[in-house]
Amino acid sequence: MTVYIPEPGREWDFIIVGTGMGGATLGHALAQAGQSVLFLEKGRSHINGDVALTDDYAESFFPKLKDPQSEEITTLAAAGRYTEELEDVSGPQPRSFIPFIGSGTGGSTALYGMALERFFASDFSPRQYYPEAKKSSVPASWPVKYDDLLPFYEAAEQQYRVRGTPDPMRGADEANYLPPPPFIPVNQALYDCLRHQGLNPYHLPMACEQVQDCQSCQSYLCNKNCKNDSSRICLAPALTQFGARLLDECEVIRLESTRSDVSSIVCMHRGRELTLRARKYVIAAGALETPRLLLNSASSIWPNGLANDNNLVGKNLMRHYIDLYALFCGERVKRNSRVKELAFNDLYLRDGKKLGSVQSFGFLPPEAMLAEQIARDLREESGRLPAAAFNLVKPIARFALKQLFSRALILATTLEDLPYEQNRVMLSNQTDRQGRKRLQIKYTVRDNEQVRINTFRQEMKTILKPYRYMLLKQAENNQRIAHVCGTCRFGLNPQTSVCDANNKVHALDNLYISDSSVFPSSGGINPSLTIAALSLRLAHHLGSTHNA
Repeated sequence: MTVYIPEPGREWDFIIVGTGMGGATLGHALAQAGQSVLFLEKGRSHINGDVALTDDYAESFFPKLKDPQSEEITTLAAAGRYTEELEDVSGPQPRSFIPFIGSGTGGSTALYGMALERFFASDFSPRQYYPEAKKSSVPASWPVKYDDLLPFYEAAEQQYRVRGTPDPMRGADEANYLPPPPFIPVNQALYDCLRHQGLNPYHLPMACEQVQDCQSCQSYLCNKNCKNDSSRICLAPALTQFGARLLDECEVIRLESTRSDVSSIVCMHRGRELTLRARKYVIAAGALETPRLLLNSASSIWPNGLANDNNLVGKNLMRHYIDLYALFCGERVKRNSRVKELAFNDLYLRDGKKLGSVQSFGFLPPEAMLAEQIARDLREESGRLPAAAFNLVKPIARFALKQLFSRALILATTLEDLPYEQNRVMLSNQTDRQGRKRLQIKYTVRDNEQVRINTFRQEMKTILKPYRYMLLKQAENNQRIAHVCGTCRFGLNPQTSVCDANNKVHALDNLYISDSSVFPSSGGINPSLTIAALSLRLAHHLGSTHNA
């Protein structure tokens, strides 16, 4: 693919920051409609695949590095991964970590497990299900209804070629999926076991071509033309067929603006500062980077950050409470098999109480990666674990995990977490290696949330009685932030939201947000399809506005 060289002085119809599910889906629709579109992507382009690490976790390459300190970041970038440390200041001692999210063409969809499911209709009126959460800012309703999104859900499912079967718990709300392949034997046995208990499992809807030896490639790049991510489905066609352009390795520094309009974007493209202009601008950088960009765009006109007069940018952070269950099925689960196939939602909404979804997780990260994490957690918790003991724990844990999980089938539970203004994304006063202000999060699990986490675990204990299993508790771990959302919520009232019902920033006439940061609640399902549907709805709105 030809490398695009910026044209001095050109004004685009749209500049879109980010090429994940929101940015690429929106940009494809706009470019297809004849609009001139420029994508800005902070990470690398992996469209050609010639500079990408595929088919395995980046961490599997770390032991081979000659100089880990200088090469780990490069390796993460080549694997489509985010490379910056995030500082968690929730507890008494700050903890830094690199979040497991995407950076590069396709954003986090380049790494996702391809499960694409709609939110339930109940998710669009969330407050009624949480009367005990009096301090939460969860709204009575979203500014859009399920029926408003329905045609865009259907369009996104077709566009991303989703394969699966309808969820029996959704009643008449049946999606028209492409047919999936039959369950592999171990999943068929689990399906039969769940059905015997009176539950309603189904074939998980996935944006996957299911090629031979498909292993889902969850959490790493795929080179088999199997994963229908936003880069493959939307970005590449927008570039090759509809005249859009891409600047990768392009970090947006700030948005320049008046009181009512964004006038330009200032960015660094491979060491060169650029100022770019458009009629309209869209931030689709994800629910961590989108508020960061607005906060970084503070000026004399916007002293608290762009569009932040109400001081809501970055607040109401949500991330989902996700636990993993390793089911020991007695037979070895092959690495090149389709283990990510099954789901059930019998616990999603029952007797007026909302919990969440249960679905196949895919394969766990490599044993060495898990062992390193276990050892580090032990060291941090003890505070006194000597280096020799730390180094001894790793090989022991690695051996145990390899023996244990080679015969395990993994399920993931996803529990809706609620928005609180105190849970937020912030800018630190400290700077990183490049002199940028570091990004911080503050997130506390509330007592009423912990009750729901424990309730979900107890329900799963009952369901999984026929199996030997191990619960890998991750719900309370702030590093599990792949489903981050809510930090620039949309709504009808400019005093309680950042964007309006059409994703336009309230205070600016030509700035829109198209990612999960606009979610006013998190639902209990992977957010990807809802991001795509909202993006197609925004494209429809922008097309109607343009033609008016």
